[in-house]
Amino acid sequence: MALGDSYTSGLGIAPEAGVPAGCHRSTVNYPALVAKELKPAAFTDVSCSSATTADLTAAQRVPDGSNPPQLDALSAATRLVTVGIGGNDVGFLEVLSRCATAGLTGTDCRSVFAAADGTDEVTRRIATAGERVATVLAETGRRAPAAKVLVVGYPALLPADPAACTGAFGFTVAAADLRYLVGKFAELNAELKRRAQAAGARFVDTVSVGHDMCAGVGTRWIEPPRPAPGLAAVHPNAAGERGMAEAVLAELRRG
Repeated sequence: MALGDSYTSGLGIAPEAGVPAGCHRSTVNYPALVAKELKPAAFTDVSCSSATTADLTAAQRVPDGSNPPQLDALSAATRLVTVGIGGNDVGFLEVLSRCATAGLTGTDCRSVFAAADGTDEVTRRIATAGERVATVLAETGRRAPAAKVLVVGYPALLPADPAACTGAFGFTVAAADLRYLVGKFAELNAELKRRAQAAGARFVDTVSVGHDMCAGVGTRWIEPPRPAPGLAAVHPNAAGERGMAEAVLAELRRG
């Protein structure tokens, strides 16, 4: 059973299948690749592009219809669940966009997201997302008590070296801004790992150095803001989905 957002569904990676079509589920996303390897008696993928944790308990409207609450697909017969969610709760695409705009206007990311009380807005969002993921995991355990649950983290979007991103973005990314963004993505994965462990689930680390959006074609797992034709910007490509599938399978092999 696969639950999750567009990083799980494989937005933009052909061929797509399933309904509603607006969920953009690729037939070569990481859940499908894991299922191909494990060959379970039954496999269901209810992940959906743009999903937040709210869409796991309520229907999600998409351009051509509605995706039922994802958790409704679980049952006492479910034996394996992968959960890839949280990024949209934080609004990471918006964070990237605002940081890029700030850099072009001479402002830094940290200032953009600094709250009046001195805290960081993105850190606050991550904590809130973690609470919501914890609720999702508790409900997953209630509905599928016999299932092994894996929380799948997000792959590395950016490298540590700002110079590596000049070609991908078309402009030089300030070192401080890059460190800020890399740090926030690490915070999200750390929060997901913490919530997974607290719920008795397992966390799958999909971060792989050298495969971020600033790497070259054929090496990157994540597409840059100007993606290859047909693919989604700042989302995994087919190689990224394969990498995520390998990470899930490696975790399962640990027993």
